[in-house]
Amino acid sequence: MSVIARVAALAAAVVVVLAGCAGEQSTRQTTAATLDNVLGGGHRSADNQARDVYRHPKETLLFFGLRPQMSVVEIWPDPAGWYTEVIAPVVREKGKYYAAVLDAAPGNANQEKRVADYKQKLAARPDLYDRVIVTKLPADGGDLVPPGSVDMVVTFRNMHNWMARGIAPAAFASMFKALKPGGTLGVVEHRGNPAQPQDPQAKSGYVNEQFAIDLIEAQGFRLVAKSEINANPKDTKDYEQGVWTLPPVYRLGDKDRAKYAEIGESDRFTLRFVKPAAR
Repeated sequence: MSVIARVAALAAAVVVVLAGCAGEQSTRQTTAATLDNVLGGGHRSADNQARDVYRHPKETLLFFGLRPQMSVVEIWPDPAGWYTEVIAPVVREKGKYYAAVLDAAPGNANQEKRVADYKQKLAARPDLYDRVIVTKLPADGGDLVPPGSVDMVVTFRNMHNWMARGIAPAAFASMFKALKPGGTLGVVEHRGNPAQPQDPQAKSGYVNEQFAIDLIEAQGFRLVAKSEINANPKDTKDYEQGVWTLPPVYRLGDKDRAKYAEIGESDRFTLRFVKPAAR
């Protein structure tokens, strides 16, 4: 091969590499632009949009690595479907969105209403949610979806509920089985005070970050990244009514409401785990 030919071949190879890098970057950029459009959509209520300043959905989902072509399971999106309004439209055309709702106990009117309200929300907007696949989070570590079939599992501020029910290890075991090898688990939770021992039932709603990491990794996951996207240093975590003292719940009603409004929503850890590839 002549010198000129070798130079031409090298230049072509460089172009291919650069094109590949640009493609990867544009995928993130395209996802970010799609998220901007969805977050500004008219299907989201003013109250839900007002939570963005605390919950940082765009930054959180990009940190987890969401892409429109992914198959995604959200655990316990019911009853409000706050993140359903964001994720489901993003993946509607190219991916899949599974809503793993509460497995309501037969005869428990509150739990049955919670799931029914969520399904009604989906049915009201078939243009956005007609392809949502509703499944259940089993309490015994069973299958959410066919094993090894999804790219990502996400859950937001739910771990304390599973601890209260004594099902947290089983819940994360179900998520592990659902993911493809190399798949991502994204977790956001109210972050407890590390100087305080963890209440096994998380009655305050707060979970110590290291406790969460240890519990999740015990199911086979590996922590790969942390983010302070959802941190709030104003949260003192010492309220009589726990995390529900803060907005949006305001469990104390009008008592010191301005004080808690100024604090804002809770301090939260944001963790990304991976299901290790099979060896």
